[in-house]
Amino acid sequence: MLQSYLPASVAILFGLGFAGLFLAGAILLGPKRDSAVKLSPFECGSEPIGSPRVRFSVKFYQVAILFLVFDIESAFMYPWATVFRDISCTGAIVRGICTAGRTSYVGFVSMGTFIAVLVIALAYVWKKKAIGWD
Repeated sequence: MLQSYLPASVAILFGLGFAGLFLAGAILLGPKRDSAVKLSPFECGSEPIGSPRVRFSVKFYQVAILFLVFDIESAFMYPWATVFRDISCTGAIVRGICTAGRTSYVGFVSMGTFIAVLVIALAYVWKKKAIGWD
């Protein structure tokens, strides 16, 4: 069992070592000429205007969190779709075919429940006007 993780572990260690080697090389061998122009913030070729510590509206954070919630919903649908046949078959699966001839609704009901909860959450958020076009 441990041998199956060995190639991935070696690749990760090699990548971390390679990144560390180049980082150390840049720190040790790179030029160290700091100036006021080099240390100033750079924003797309224009001079920075105002303070970088601006307060954002709460609406910004609401939209960001709602985006994450509904993005995670779509991320959960893909693995469910890939194993839908396996979780819906009551018998053995041979070459991707349910041999028992019967399917259960476990997979469908589980995703239906998941989507129903998220639709209720979306309706609640919409009613509270947390999202919308003003």
